[in-house]
Amino acid sequence: MAEIWYFIQNQILGMNWLNDLVAFLLTNMGVDTSTRVGGSLQFFIYDVLKITLLLCLLIFIISYIQSYFPPERSKKILGRFHGLGANIAAALLGTVTPFCSCSSIPLFIGFTSAGLPIGVTFSFLISSPMVDLGSLVLLMSIFGTKVAVMYVILGLIIAIVGGALIERMHMEKYIEGFIMNAKHIDMEESTLSVKERIEYAQEQVSSTFKKVFPYILIGVGIGAIIHNWIPESWIETVLGSNNPFGVILATMLGVPMYADIFGTIPVAEALLTKGALLGTVLAFMMAVTTLSLPSMIMLKKAMKPKLLVVFITICTVGIIIVGYIFNILHGFLII
Repeated sequence: MAEIWYFIQNQILGMNWLNDLVAFLLTNMGVDTSTRVGGSLQFFIYDVLKITLLLCLLIFIISYIQSYFPPERSKKILGRFHGLGANIAAALLGTVTPFCSCSSIPLFIGFTSAGLPIGVTFSFLISSPMVDLGSLVLLMSIFGTKVAVMYVILGLIIAIVGGALIERMHMEKYIEGFIMNAKHIDMEESTLSVKERIEYAQEQVSSTFKKVFPYILIGVGIGAIIHNWIPESWIETVLGSNNPFGVILATMLGVPMYADIFGTIPVAEALLTKGALLGTVLAFMMAVTTLSLPSMIMLKKAMKPKLLVVFITICTVGIIIVGYIFNILHGFLII
């Protein structure tokens, strides 16, 4: 059983066969993959192909599942829950919705204007970009099952606790009036056929790929540079165990950036192989996907500064705590 799982982990999810194939082809083309230039080229080609294949497959599967949860149905589902159960339901619903924070915000606004409790909508807003199903599979392909499952669980905890805290603080008055006063019209849910769901999933693959692919190229390019050109001692000094503030630094560095998990994975992978601690690179990933500057600018239009500051503070503190938890367990999780 262990051998079967090892095969799934390394050859199917990790696609080690693809890495070997790229190395073989480059070698036969006269490229020495043991050099910095050759190693960077191998890393770039392999990671772009691997992430692209996983991206298209995951978006298709998740979009097909998502076709069963249009906004109107999602609102009705969330409306059935109350208290902490509603926060849990919203966080779980976020795992089958858009991959980045900017595309989650319109749904958040729609849920809020529909009259759902503010804490429930914030649990969704935190969870959606941070812990979607795509992140689970991608993290499994790079860091292993234990890391991926623990990342998703802790991400969901941040979303649930964050939404519950905002609910307890009664911050509804800090949502912009045009959202709270928007008229909500119930629309009948349309029943899609299997063919229509497949077409919808194909459309989502095409549109998401076009939007995400530039960030994949940038992320893999940065990863290739880190992997082959930056000395390990530099990474270990800044983001390794020698710097107790590495998690905080990585979180702060991630906030101004804009990408999704597909673009941050290769950077995190390269940092880890160069000596950065696991929790530090995961904190960086969480900050980029959840607290990117463009999404904060969009949220500024939907909420008043006090609520935005509370949201950013809760997410930042949660991400930093998760980062330190992973760093403590680094030796156990990375074998």
